[in-house]
Amino acid sequence: MSSQIDEALARWCHRLISEFSVADERAIALARGLSRQQINWKAHPVEWCIGQCLEHLRVSNEVYCRAISNSLEGRPVDVVQEITPGWFGQWFIRNYIEPSSAKRRAPKKIKPVPDVEPSVLDQFLASNRNARELVFRARNYDVNRIRFTNPFIPLIRFTVGTGLEILSKHEGRHLLQAERIRKNSKFPERDSS
Repeated sequence: MSSQIDEALARWCHRLISEFSVADERAIALARGLSRQQINWKAHPVEWCIGQCLEHLRVSNEVYCRAISNSLEGRPVDVVQEITPGWFGQWFIRNYIEPSSAKRRAPKKIKPVPDVEPSVLDQFLASNRNARELVFRARNYDVNRIRFTNPFIPLIRFTVGTGLEILSKHEGRHLLQAERIRKNSKFPERDSS
C-alpha cells in the first residue's frame, strides 16, 4: 500500500493492518529456519509446540476471514472511524482471546494436528496476508453494524469489527505462547537428528 492510501485509512484499519504485520515479524523471528524437530518440540506432552500455535492461528484466520468476508457481500458502503465492540464482544475478547495465563480449549475445528511441517510458517504468513486484505476491504463498511455468525459457536453473532479485533488479539495470545516455548531453557537450539 502506498503512503497516500495509508493516510486515507481509518485509524482502526491502519492499526489492524499494522498489528498483523507485527505478528508476521514475530512469527518469522520465532520459526524461520527451525527444523521439523524444533518446530514440534514440546516442554510437556499436553502442551502445544511452536508449529501447533502457528497452525492454530492459520486455521483460525481462514475460518474467521471466510465468515467475515461473506457477511460483507451485498452490504452498502458506510465507513466508520473506530471499531466499537459491544459489551459482549469486549467481555469475550478480555476473557477468551487476549493473552493471559488462563488456558482455554480450542474448538475442535481449529485444534492443530499433532505433527506440524516447518512450512506452517509460510502458511501462517499467507493467512495473515489474507487477513490484512480483508481489513483493507472492510474499511468501506460499517464494521460496527454488520454482523456475522461465529463459525465455532453458531449461537453467537459478532460485528465485523469485533471479529477483526478477535483475530488480531488471538494472534497476540498464541504468539506469546510460542515465544515462551522458544525461550524455554530446554528448547533444542540445534537439531539433534
